[in-house]
Amino acid sequence: MKKILLVGRSEAGKTTLTQALNGGVLDYKKTQYMGYGNVVIDSPGEYAETSTLARALALYTYEADCVGLLINATEPFSLYPPAVTSACNRPVIGIITKIDSPDANVPRCTHWLELAGCKEIFPVSAYSGQGIWQVLNYLKEPGDVLPFKNEEEANRPRLVLSDKYGEIGKVGAGARRYSWTEEHARKDAEAGAGSDEESDEKA
Repeated sequence: MKKILLVGRSEAGKTTLTQALNGGVLDYKKTQYMGYGNVVIDSPGEYAETSTLARALALYTYEADCVGLLINATEPFSLYPPAVTSACNRPVIGIITKIDSPDANVPRCTHWLELAGCKEIFPVSAYSGQGIWQVLNYLKEPGDVLPFKNEEEANRPRLVLSDKYGEIGKVGAGARRYSWTEEHARKDAEAGAGSDEESDEKA
């Protein structure tokens, strides 16, 4: 797989997208440092928002095969100036996240990323899985095995574990969303049910 450096402001969805690309449960955690994975280099949003830290992003492009500029579909403004991709020594793609939000404005974000210089743009939702297959196929190289068998499997809604901003309980995207408290209670209930069944069998 091509290694991709994800760049974007805080709350753009970089970490959630990383987890969705890996095919796992979406477990939101604030990125505190450069997360260097097998395929994705996940960067804290502060690196893109602060000029003194932004230099580190330039250095990490040397470690990547391509760069993904992320923008949240609900953003009221763009972080990226026109033609900013010309400063990068790697291919740059645009990724629009949170397209499942009722406040999403995908055409506006597409325009912003085109102005920034992105030739290829991928609208995605980590929650619903929409667009994940397309990003994976962009990163795929000959001989690579993807975490999903096909597009239908990649587009299945994910299990989301998060206590952030009271998002749990919102309807949308078809994803099953639980807070960590609810998830622990669910697992405890399952464990209790299993114990009851064992007791019944022994009796």
